[in-house]
Amino acid sequence: MRARSQYTSFRLAEHLDAAEIAASVGSVGDAYDNALMESTTGLYKTEIINPMRPWKTLSHVELATAEWVDWYNHRRLHGETGHSPPAEYEADHYRATTKPRLTATN
Repeated sequence: MRARSQYTSFRLAEHLDAAEIAASVGSVGDAYDNALMESTTGLYKTEIINPMRPWKTLSHVELATAEWVDWYNHRRLHGETGHSPPAEYEADHYRATTKPRLTATN
């Protein structure tokens, strides 16, 4: 009998394959595999979760999380992006790399 996680893993792989999505799979013991996510989670915990303890309800955590994510993406300045927020950096990137579309006029 297969373990549930193994079954889920096979189903997920089949789903990704059908959607022509490449799975992100790292090597065992690779410390850099998930470094960006771990760094972001660390900032989240340091900047919002730990300073506001104790939390009264899950709803308070959810609202604070949504507000933090919005701030992080739209107002927080990141040194890696030339001291601009990620949303602004991404928009600038697409403006610079996307060719304008030509439209026919009658």
